[in-house]
Amino acid sequence: MGKHTVKKNYYKIILLPIIILIIVGLIFFKHEIVEPENKYITEIADNSDNNIKQEMKDDIEEELVKKDIFEDYYSQAEKLLENMTIEEKVGQMFLARFPESDVMQEIQLEKPGGYILFGRDFKGETQKSIIDKLNECQEISNIPLILGVDEEGGTVVRVSNYKAFRKSKFLSPQDLFKQGGLEAIIKDSTEKTTLLKKLGLNMNLAPVADVSTNPLDFIYKRSYGKSAEETAKYVSEIIKTMESDGIISTMKHFPGYGNNVDTHTGVAIDERSYEIFETADFLPFKSGIEAGGPTILVSHNIVKSMDPDNPASLSTKVHNILRNELEFSGLIITDDLAMDAVKDYTENGEAAVQAVLAGNDMIISSNFKVQKQEVLNAIKEGIIDEELINIAVRRILACKYSYGIIK
Repeated sequence: MGKHTVKKNYYKIILLPIIILIIVGLIFFKHEIVEPENKYITEIADNSDNNIKQEMKDDIEEELVKKDIFEDYYSQAEKLLENMTIEEKVGQMFLARFPESDVMQEIQLEKPGGYILFGRDFKGETQKSIIDKLNECQEISNIPLILGVDEEGGTVVRVSNYKAFRKSKFLSPQDLFKQGGLEAIIKDSTEKTTLLKKLGLNMNLAPVADVSTNPLDFIYKRSYGKSAEETAKYVSEIIKTMESDGIISTMKHFPGYGNNVDTHTGVAIDERSYEIFETADFLPFKSGIEAGGPTILVSHNIVKSMDPDNPASLSTKVHNILRNELEFSGLIITDDLAMDAVKDYTENGEAAVQAVLAGNDMIISSNFKVQKQEVLNAIKEGIIDEELINIAVRRILACKYSYGIIK
């Protein structure tokens, strides 16, 4: 064997264990260094997944526990509801037109949930006479009444139309804005509420949440007269102000009046697409709901994109949109069922029955006694489930507790 051959074998003997050690070392290094790094990355991914899952869970739970506007008062309402007769329950669902005579007798016998006062009820009266009359109404009623009025300002002024109550009529939101912007409107709202509460009223059927920018529209003069976004801001601020001042506000006229005709005297058929409502008309109502608005009044307009067969006030589909899509948990109130717009769309004249079945909590009625009896008859005949009445009345009573009407 030559010298070079021996040397070569010597190197093989020496290098082979070294190579093996290096390979083993690399394997060990990969296991100890690279694997923990991969493990760390995996842990980050796992934690990220857990965080996402937790966020999703929190969102779901938030939706499930989303607070009903009157939730804090339902237990009190339930206790009162348990001891009420069906006649008393149905009575609570009516905001009747204040009668021209025998109001005390009507309260004792028919037990309405409340009254709406119109211009005729203030004509020839003084502040003292109205205060005394409304105080007597509350004293004689077993369950205190909601006492409301339309005091929008501008063309609808049931109270300030008479100098016995205010030297001048309350101005419209548009005129107030010209004088001092939104700040002037808010100040006016507080003054309005102060007067109404002084007289014994606890609800103002305002603000008008309809979007209208065309002076030719029927609703224009009563509206804010600006874009949907600006109207939404206005509604939100007015609702917050009325809440702070302790009076029940009422957004109207859902789902949005648009350019339709006066439903007091005829049928209004709205041909607009649903997208227009989603991107414009709904915005003020959504902002008002978020601001804590307790009641919404539904119009008699027939909105084809929602329900081509029924006025909105008598449409289950429209009420489902208000409850489910806009997530409104407060009182839904009909516009006055005496209006001509509902006459052709009711069976046997039983508009109140259809109003209850549609999902309204309260019914504005100029024919209270008759319509109350129609609802009672429908319950006896199994047309209306009593549980539907209970749900509405529980909400009405909770609203009354919420605003201190029931102590």
